[in-house]
Amino acid sequence: MFLYYLFFISLISNLIPSTTSLTTSSFSKSDFPWRPNENRTLVSSNSSFVAGFLASQNSPNQYIFSIWYNNIFPITVVWSMNHNSPVNTSSPLYITPMGRLRLDDATGINIWDPKAVGTSNGTTLELTVTGSLVYDNWTSFDVPTNTFLPEQPIVNGSVLVSNNGKYKFTNSPAQLVLNGSVLQYWQENNDNAFDNLGSNGGLKMANGDPKILADFDVEGRLRRLTLNDDGNLRVYSYNTDLRQWVIVWQAIQELCTIHGTCGPNYICMSNGYNGISCVCPPGYRESENKTVCMIKTRFINSGDSKFLQLDFVNFSGGSNSTDLQANNFNECKSGCLANVRCLGFGFKFDGKRYCVHQLDRLLYGYWSPGTETAMFLRVSKSETDNTTFTGMTSMLDTVCPVIISLPLPPKGSKTAARNLAIICSLFAIELISGVLAFWAFLKKYIKYRDMARTLGLELLPAGGPKRFSYAELKAATNDFSNVVGHGGFGIVYKGVLPDHRVVAVKRLKVVGGGETEFWAEVTIIARMHHLNLVRMWGFCAEKSQRMLVYEYIPNGSLDKFLFPATAAAAPRVVLTTPDQDGDDHGTGAVAGTDSVPAVQLRPILDWNVRYRIALGVARAIAYLHEECLEWVLHCDIKPENILLEGDFCPKVSDFGLAKLTKKEDKVSMSRIRGTRGYLAPEWVKMEPITAKADVYSFGMVLLEIVSGIRNFEFRRSSLESEDWYFPKWAFEKVYKEKNVEDILDRHILDSYDSRVHFEMVDRMVKTAMWCLQDRAEKRPSMGKVAKMLEGTVDMDEPGMPTIFYLGNDDA
Repeated sequence: MFLYYLFFISLISNLIPSTTSLTTSSFSKSDFPWRPNENRTLVSSNSSFVAGFLASQNSPNQYIFSIWYNNIFPITVVWSMNHNSPVNTSSPLYITPMGRLRLDDATGINIWDPKAVGTSNGTTLELTVTGSLVYDNWTSFDVPTNTFLPEQPIVNGSVLVSNNGKYKFTNSPAQLVLNGSVLQYWQENNDNAFDNLGSNGGLKMANGDPKILADFDVEGRLRRLTLNDDGNLRVYSYNTDLRQWVIVWQAIQELCTIHGTCGPNYICMSNGYNGISCVCPPGYRESENKTVCMIKTRFINSGDSKFLQLDFVNFSGGSNSTDLQANNFNECKSGCLANVRCLGFGFKFDGKRYCVHQLDRLLYGYWSPGTETAMFLRVSKSETDNTTFTGMTSMLDTVCPVIISLPLPPKGSKTAARNLAIICSLFAIELISGVLAFWAFLKKYIKYRDMARTLGLELLPAGGPKRFSYAELKAATNDFSNVVGHGGFGIVYKGVLPDHRVVAVKRLKVVGGGETEFWAEVTIIARMHHLNLVRMWGFCAEKSQRMLVYEYIPNGSLDKFLFPATAAAAPRVVLTTPDQDGDDHGTGAVAGTDSVPAVQLRPILDWNVRYRIALGVARAIAYLHEECLEWVLHCDIKPENILLEGDFCPKVSDFGLAKLTKKEDKVSMSRIRGTRGYLAPEWVKMEPITAKADVYSFGMVLLEIVSGIRNFEFRRSSLESEDWYFPKWAFEKVYKEKNVEDILDRHILDSYDSRVHFEMVDRMVKTAMWCLQDRAEKRPSMGKVAKMLEGTVDMDEPGMPTIFYLGNDDA
């Protein structure tokens, strides 16, 4: 009967001439059968979606019934009925006399969803404006493939399968698994589930909490939530200007944590943005088909094996024992040695007794510093390969065994007392001679030092700055009449040298108290050459006069632009470019000035200028920390010590409090150096000072650049003591309340455009939070801070900054 019906359908279709091209929003029973090689499509009434037969990429004579976006190239398929079972030209889509929608494969089996049943007459196949294919009570939204469309209900239990069939997404709760496995490699927080993808760019959760995507509230964009063949779940937004799909959210940032990315025993390593490679660990080699890593030399028992340490490597699959809770490293190691099935063990040196034995096989291995785990791989004792995965602090032997053999003491004799008397006499004579020689040297040193000061003969390293006479600087500053600022160590005057260079001269107040700071600043700045460091052109050391000659910075210090309430109530205007003579309408300032006279007009720093200032300051401090011959600590990073040129290029100044030492040393200082509000916790805790103290100060300045609020002024507006820690407040606004606009500077809030500025502001805020961690070891180096601002390195979510004297030491 069934074959007879097929013959009847085929005969009728051959008698009726086929339509060469048909595009409509619905098909009725009279339009069937629908053959794959006919140029017929369903188009939604808003012309956004198209449904029809598409030729298979693997075989042009095989067809797949699909739904795709209209007029977007290359074609983006969002649903297909027979992706895994393409049909040929002899298998039409038709409606049976009982109203069933049917698509038969080569064997005559219906591969259409059996729930697609309508009435015998009058039921039509339609494509809606939302991209759903509807036939009576059946809709393609009920049987998704690898994509959810906006406004498509994502019910509890909904499933997506990647086109290659390797990965699966289930929504109870939202999680990703390797198909055929029960171990998920990603799950939404708090066992939450998805509800739907909004047309405005918001991903709504089942508990009502929204996920704000990168293009949230951008109207008129096509969006889709797709499970890709690499196992990652992503939301795409179609940018009509770029004519391409842009990723606005993805579930997994580190692709190597996706199960099945590499084969058994492989280690997955990230090569950068969305780039990975699979490598074999030491002691293993690739198989001939390059699908698995095989051990080179097998071990037979515990005495025939050893361990290779692979830092930051973690294997999360296979048979393992995850709740061992070993008391120490040796206990974890001996437990693995005692089990011939144990191929290695993972251990964390954090005191929390984390120990995992990998048994039988090694699966889903990956390298990432975020694991905080060291993998100890078990290999044969005869293995000659050395580990190439290093990076964690190695355990060092702090006791050196030394065998000392002392001769027996001789028997007592009459010469012992005489020898002791001679030795003591010689020692006393040498001691007295040394004291007398040192006293004579000291007298001559004081004499010649006073003479050198009188004649101005102090020495600087070769190639140092120019030495000016007192008379030259007095003439250049018009008898020190043009005051432009008052610094911590003296008054700053504006002057013009005979070669017409405009300079700023800092005249130290007290020679005796400022002598150390004077020579420290001359020594340090004379060796510094960087675009974002203030340049010193010379100095004066004549009798009791001590002066420093700097380049003149026309716009003054950064604090006058960030905190208008404290800048003599100066009016705010739109930022302008300097005049041709190099003198715009800003203030003049120089390194080391804490206050500069206000002027009539003060430009507003927009987001691009603020970002450029932050990046320039970060590069300057990274230069001091990492590129100089000596390690230079600034110790007083604050907006007052960041000067702005006419084009608002930042210049870091005031090295009077800087500290010179070797790069590998830590610094212990007898007194606190710096300014209240910008001091790192190490200063108060009396801990050794490292370069991370400057990182903390920069983080506070970076947060002030974004918010336009002085960090210690913020306390006045809070009633609860727990709430007046400025970084904690900013963290909660951005990462808990998800409202970054609450912390932005209100003076330029109207110019903030999330589409243009969100990524830049987000990098600045996230970098500041990493810099403001209460523990120095958690903060990045200044070199990495600069790269974080540039966007050349990936950033994880930072921890909440805590008030260091209220923080948990075990945290």
